[in-house]
Amino acid sequence: MFEGLDDIDWASLEHAYGTAEEVPALLWALRSPHTEERRKALDRFYGAVHHQGDVYPCTAASLPFLFELAADGTTPERAAVVALLVSIGRESLERGFEDDGTEIEYYPPSGYVQAVAFLRERGAQFAELARDPDPDVRLAAIGGLGLFLDDADRAAAVLRERLAAEQGIAARLRIVQAAATLALRLPTATQQVMGWLSGLAADPARDPVTRLAAVVQRARCAPDEIGEDAVPVAIGLLRETAHAIPVRPIAPAPSRPAAPTDTVAPQIVAAFEDLDRHTRVYAPTTALLRTFHEALGARVPERTAVLAEQLSSPDPGSRLDAVRMSGQLIRTWRGDHTRLLLLVAGQLTSADQEVAAEAAAVLEACHAIAAPVREALAAHIDAQRAAHGPHVWAAPDMLLRRSHQEAVRALARLGDTRALPSLLAALDSGVDAWRAIQCAGHLPQAADQLAPRLRDHLHRLDLSQQRNEMSADAILTALAALGDPASVPAVVDTLGAAVRHEQHGITRSALRALRAFGPAATGARDTIRSLTTATDAHVQPAAVAALWATGGDLTEVMPLLLGLLDDPITFRISDAADVLGEIGPPASIALPRLRGLLTHDYEWVRVHCAAALWEIAGEAEAPPVLDALLQAMAKNPATANHVVNCLDRMGPLAAPALPLLREQLAQPRRGGRFQSIDHDEELQQVTRTLIARLDPQAPAGPPTSPTTTRSGCP
Repeated sequence: MFEGLDDIDWASLEHAYGTAEEVPALLWALRSPHTEERRKALDRFYGAVHHQGDVYPCTAASLPFLFELAADGTTPERAAVVALLVSIGRESLERGFEDDGTEIEYYPPSGYVQAVAFLRERGAQFAELARDPDPDVRLAAIGGLGLFLDDADRAAAVLRERLAAEQGIAARLRIVQAAATLALRLPTATQQVMGWLSGLAADPARDPVTRLAAVVQRARCAPDEIGEDAVPVAIGLLRETAHAIPVRPIAPAPSRPAAPTDTVAPQIVAAFEDLDRHTRVYAPTTALLRTFHEALGARVPERTAVLAEQLSSPDPGSRLDAVRMSGQLIRTWRGDHTRLLLLVAGQLTSADQEVAAEAAAVLEACHAIAAPVREALAAHIDAQRAAHGPHVWAAPDMLLRRSHQEAVRALARLGDTRALPSLLAALDSGVDAWRAIQCAGHLPQAADQLAPRLRDHLHRLDLSQQRNEMSADAILTALAALGDPASVPAVVDTLGAAVRHEQHGITRSALRALRAFGPAATGARDTIRSLTTATDAHVQPAAVAALWATGGDLTEVMPLLLGLLDDPITFRISDAADVLGEIGPPASIALPRLRGLLTHDYEWVRVHCAAALWEIAGEAEAPPVLDALLQAMAKNPATANHVVNCLDRMGPLAAPALPLLREQLAQPRRGGRFQSIDHDEELQQVTRTLIARLDPQAPAGPPTSPTTTRSGCP
């Protein structure tokens, strides 16, 4: 076995973590009689040799030996090896080639092309593996028929044969998926596969799962040809499927060793927990339905109708997966999401706390448009406090705790003071206080109660520990948002401690907070001034900005800003331009340099400098400012929020931007910086207002979700 394995210079090849000289040992371990040894070898293979889907030359070089393992009936757990082969091939196809089949060149060289070539040569062997006596091997091999077998007729025949023979839901779903993959890959197979899928979808003798899979995969093959009946048919089959699949409780997540909280920030621990949570799938049809949503794309009303059916499933796992899909739709696509938000809010009363928690988490992420669910969140929180007491935030039941905390955070982000009792309980007890801190700044009307507690938490932080940087940043951000001038001394103390411990990130956060306090922080000017010559790239511009905001002298600030404009680091130029824009006409000495920066290679620099030019010189600089803004927005849509805000300030002179503004508003996908809901909703609102002002006769733009207001209890 493994003839030629030692002829390969594995030490000269690399994987994700260095030399690939361990690959031969991993391959031998995959046929070990010991389960734990095989498990560790497979984990290492995925973690290093096939790291996050990457295919290195050493990954491609291992394929003949992996295939040898897969074909050997004495190999334990052959299905895992077959699944690894298919994964390597699938990732190679997705990452190694353009849509038109052109090879993508990588440096350093990848193994994508070699892997696909090898697996295509072995395509016929996947047909044999798909008939293997071991059902797990068959299940793992089915995908290879669509991906690697170039004989379209043979692949289609084997898939038909397997569909007639296989009884399990997972196998049937995978067979129909492989057929669609085959049709998409080989045009010669498209017509027969599409016809087959249409026949399966319409066959009343077939089970609803297979029919639903056929509807979805046909839509995947030709999304532009999805008919008006596709969604109603899919909903009907989804309803039948829900009753055909047994209802099962959500399986608990596998226990994992707790992260050392004395060295890792709790925010980091939670982020990995969320990542792990979102990679779990609870219903057998979830992957299929995700495919359907991808095929439907911008058809938000139809997708909402499908999600409404998913969210009404008697199976809690199906509803949990549907809640996450709902969040993905709302985050990605524009439209009026009121109905979907209300449907998600309906899951707050679910008997399953994990479903309720996920619903609340989705609503929190949607806070910019979540006003319609305000009362549902408040009612859920009140019910939990009534049933479990005022300290439910710290409930020992982790699912109940998360459900309550996520709902409280969602309500707080709406600016609703009915979240306040639980936030105060969190800050007083210290249990998961960081979660309360992150949303405390959304309740400025409760600053008298929140700010003192936040200051106490800030004083207790050990700023000599790097792990506390995220906590300090969150507290400083919240204090700045609350705007209580009594917090200035605490921020100044934190600034001093951060400087002593060389915590540059905290130093910058404290300077930003003092900048937000403005004239109220005048007493901190000497401390701020001492940092205007700091060597850290982020600290110096933050100090200069804070010095100006707290009443600094123009003659002192201008030389510092002009120096930053000459800096090679782009964000320092942008930061300086922002402050110059705040100064306005008195900063006219900077005009020549700002004009020169309108030709900078980086569009973000051009946008910030153009905005500063407008604020300083106004109408006289309108043509070059407008040209720079529109070119930057066309090249990098992420600049759109900055651009439209500047255009809004330019008034009628922004009229030439109307075509680009209309084009922006017509985009179905969310845009703006980070493509977040917050940024995109602001972008749509400003753009719509700007169009109405520049062209009063223009029709209203497409509908958007209702926005929220930062008020207290209605």
